[in-house]
Amino acid sequence: MEIELSRLRGKNKSGYQQLQAEDKEEPTSSRPGMSTGRAMRSYGGAVKGKGRAKYSDEPEDEIDLLRGDELHEHYADDEEQAEAGAQQHAKQAPKRPAPTRQSTGKDKSRTVPFRPPDKLQNKFPANVVRNQKYNVVTFLPIVFYEQFKFFFNLYFLLVALSQFIPALKIGFILTYIAPLAFVLAVTMGKEAYDDYKRHLRDEEANSAKYLILEPATADFSDAPPTRAVPSSKLRVGDLLVLEKNQRIPADVVLLRTSDSSGTCFIRTDQLDGETDWKLKVAVPSCQNLASDRDLLTLDAEIYADAPIKDIHSFIGTFSIHGTASNDSDLPMIPKVEPLTVENVLWANTVLAAGSAVGFVVYTGAETRAVMNTSHPETKVGLLDLEINRLAKILCAVTFALSLVLVALNGFRGLWWIYVFRFLILFSSIIPISLRVNLDMGKSVYAHQIMTDPEIPDTIVRTSTLPEELGRIEYLLSDKTGTLTQNEMELKKLHMGTMSYGSDSMDEVAHQLATAFGVTAEQMMQRIGTITGGQLATRGRRDISSRVRDVVLTLALCHNRMGIIVRDTKTGEITFMQKGADVVMAKIVQRNDWLEEECGNMAREGLRTLVVGRKKLSEEAYASFKDSYHDASISLEGRNEAMAKVIAQHLELDLELLGVTGVEDKLQEGVKSTLELLRNAGIKIWMLTGDKVETATCIAISTKLVARNQYIHQVQKLKTSDAAREQLEFLQNKLDCCLVIDGESLQLCLNTFRNEFIEISTKLSAVVACRCSPTQKADVARLIREYTKKRVCCIGDGGNDVSMIQAADVGVGIVGKEGKQASLAADFSVTQFSYLTKLLMWHGRNSYRRSAKLAQFVIHRGLIISIIQAVFSAIFYFAPIAVYQGWLMMGYATIYTMAPVFSLVLDRDVSEDLALLYPELYKELTKGRQLSFKTFFSWLLISVYQGGAIMIMSLVLFENEFLNIVAISFTALILNELIMVALEITTWHLYMIISEIVTLFIYAVSIVFLPQYFDLRFVFSVRFAWKVAVLVTVSSVPLYIIKVVKSRVSPAVYSKLV
Repeated sequence: MEIELSRLRGKNKSGYQQLQAEDKEEPTSSRPGMSTGRAMRSYGGAVKGKGRAKYSDEPEDEIDLLRGDELHEHYADDEEQAEAGAQQHAKQAPKRPAPTRQSTGKDKSRTVPFRPPDKLQNKFPANVVRNQKYNVVTFLPIVFYEQFKFFFNLYFLLVALSQFIPALKIGFILTYIAPLAFVLAVTMGKEAYDDYKRHLRDEEANSAKYLILEPATADFSDAPPTRAVPSSKLRVGDLLVLEKNQRIPADVVLLRTSDSSGTCFIRTDQLDGETDWKLKVAVPSCQNLASDRDLLTLDAEIYADAPIKDIHSFIGTFSIHGTASNDSDLPMIPKVEPLTVENVLWANTVLAAGSAVGFVVYTGAETRAVMNTSHPETKVGLLDLEINRLAKILCAVTFALSLVLVALNGFRGLWWIYVFRFLILFSSIIPISLRVNLDMGKSVYAHQIMTDPEIPDTIVRTSTLPEELGRIEYLLSDKTGTLTQNEMELKKLHMGTMSYGSDSMDEVAHQLATAFGVTAEQMMQRIGTITGGQLATRGRRDISSRVRDVVLTLALCHNRMGIIVRDTKTGEITFMQKGADVVMAKIVQRNDWLEEECGNMAREGLRTLVVGRKKLSEEAYASFKDSYHDASISLEGRNEAMAKVIAQHLELDLELLGVTGVEDKLQEGVKSTLELLRNAGIKIWMLTGDKVETATCIAISTKLVARNQYIHQVQKLKTSDAAREQLEFLQNKLDCCLVIDGESLQLCLNTFRNEFIEISTKLSAVVACRCSPTQKADVARLIREYTKKRVCCIGDGGNDVSMIQAADVGVGIVGKEGKQASLAADFSVTQFSYLTKLLMWHGRNSYRRSAKLAQFVIHRGLIISIIQAVFSAIFYFAPIAVYQGWLMMGYATIYTMAPVFSLVLDRDVSEDLALLYPELYKELTKGRQLSFKTFFSWLLISVYQGGAIMIMSLVLFENEFLNIVAISFTALILNELIMVALEITTWHLYMIISEIVTLFIYAVSIVFLPQYFDLRFVFSVRFAWKVAVLVTVSSVPLYIIKVVKSRVSPAVYSKLV
């Protein structure tokens, strides 16, 4: 049974008072019996990472084994600040500048007084939001550069420009300009529309009205004097009034809130993607003022460190000297208070409740939101790179063919001009329609993914990568919240001499009832029928109090943090702390059971949390409070100084209260998904912050490790010799699963990087424990760089973003931690099991279809270029176009585009077979769908068909020379329609319609093109049978070859149909 801690929380805190950092009366909390305030805020606040107020073994909670930093000493507002903030600000925190002046030079720290002069305010950036990519001047240059940096577009630009040179002009200029202009117009229109929408959003944000406090010359009302200004006019030093659900337009220090406790909640989902509300605390001196109006007469100043990207750290001070009015009760003694991240409201967050007043410290480009706004590098699919390489080969073929024709003519006359004319004639070898077709195909694939009812709420955020889903060979996955549900259930409680299992949780509830004075009837109402022992008696009060102490610490402390509380009845002061075993083992009193019991729980797949406490005397607490306050207002090395004080006064010789073990349930379908992916040839790496024992147990339970597969554990490696021995063993045991901790992994990467990657990438499964976010991203990059294979990373939390962005394909799960991973990913899903459908079906189809589409479009350009080459060779190597004007324009558009594009709907097997036989996916990872072999096969087909159509037209029907164009072009169109039909594996209704409609359009267009077709000849029997002979010769042999090949060497999928 589960214990409802939320119901006990009020009781837990009854009779305890959280101690304050200052000796002043604090407003009472709305929670009964518990007075909260600002004391020890570095222990509390919003926690970012794996589960707020949940059990966690993530490395941010404990120790960064990769860097060897003793992060367990660093208490901060969240794990990431503890990990990075201290080291970063130790270097960046400048000395405090002279009051009321901004630092000069590169130092952007500032000391801003209340009611600052205009000259000082004007030194800081304007608070203007600008997310536009272009302006009127830069739009065309940037768009053109982005388009013409691709070889395809640059090639056709040069071809189009050549038509303005009279000596190189061939046919209609429109024939060469129109396709390129169409592609550019579509791209420019899309970019202009997107940028215009960004402009409208910017205008809306910049024009939003906000109230600022200003001294009034004549104001007799009780309300503070305010003035409405647009967001873009806010300046550093303004006193900003914020209301509920209002977006915060700049980075502000929270001075006052409408809540008497001086706290407020904000929503940060637009900043960090997390959905949980964050608690913020007002500056105590300002909160204690009688009204907001008193802020206008306050003689104070705020120091803020230089703006940085880190949203989880802030260094500043609030210095108060007195008030300008004589009737104020505030003392004139100067006082300095520390400012941390929980005193600051970042821009783009939203005030969730109440109202507040803030002091603007950063505006515009210096706000955290703007500094963290980055445009990730555009990911390019492997298929696009392969096609680009083929385009360069085609360009070389075009040049070689042109040179050969000129050489056969003996380099007569202006031969270099003839070379360029032939290059232009053969420009269709590199079809500009290829990129258009592929981009349209990607849009179709993305639509199919997002409308698939079996994977609801799946979002394609990067529409250029659907084909990459069909070529994944390495999958790197987070564990908590990705493979598991991130829902913790208490399974074990061990207190040294007493232990409770999952089947005795009702006894724990009874002990708590006794400790908190709850009656049997009340207990039954809360937890249902009592199934275990009866309520504890007075003889078991000692056990009850021990259980209460453990649960009380769990309730009062957030994720891996400590807190100091005072019992309001006895006056006793206690420091309580909970954390991971690797951290707590160093600061609790010596014992002989902690390590063993944590290992036992880990082997059962449970996550452990150690609970301890330390009682403080009045003298010890006073000494700590003074030292901590001095450290908290220092501007240089603040985090290190605060951590040192905590370590010296609190984190030593803690009484070990107990160890809890919780189970994180697996997500639905995880086992079958991992097993199927493994059978598809995908090598799976699990990157987690758990201990080796826990990770090993999870790997087995999720079927990451095959049945009876050997698991090799590597941990606590200290020397390069030890690392070498492990690598030598693994080299001879490539069929095992490697489980390695972060410290050993870092050692291997530092000493034998290439050897480790070479060996580990050959293993079927790897589990890396105690991984930091940086290490996860490094592993992804190393695998990509070494193997040159496609890597997919999947995660659900903010600490997975760097890994997701480092992958070829990033998949984010929308989970309990918010949408940060989802927003940063290329594909967003709601369950890990959706990977099966995403890869095995949509990814496989996308890659196969695009590969077939690309090859067919290239074939379409090659065949007409071969016809042109044969025509020119026979007619004295003259660079004259055989098909001109509308025929050339219609060939790649209305006459063939729809049937060719219908290939994006083709499929070789049914969805059930694709999911039943994951081995089909393994075939795709070899890249055989689009390779040099298939390219040259299509090249030979084009040479044969193009040569057959033109040579037979000239040789067999020489007496109808004037009608050669009509005969050969009609045969060409019919040949392409037949070739599309031969390539289709499974017919779709759209395919049938496109074939019939295209043929009808061509037949009708003949009537409207008398300059190319002699209608009397076209409607004669001679025309019909001659075209039939040409089509038969060009296509029937290929059909015979295809049938024979399917019998002799059938495709893998054909064996399953």
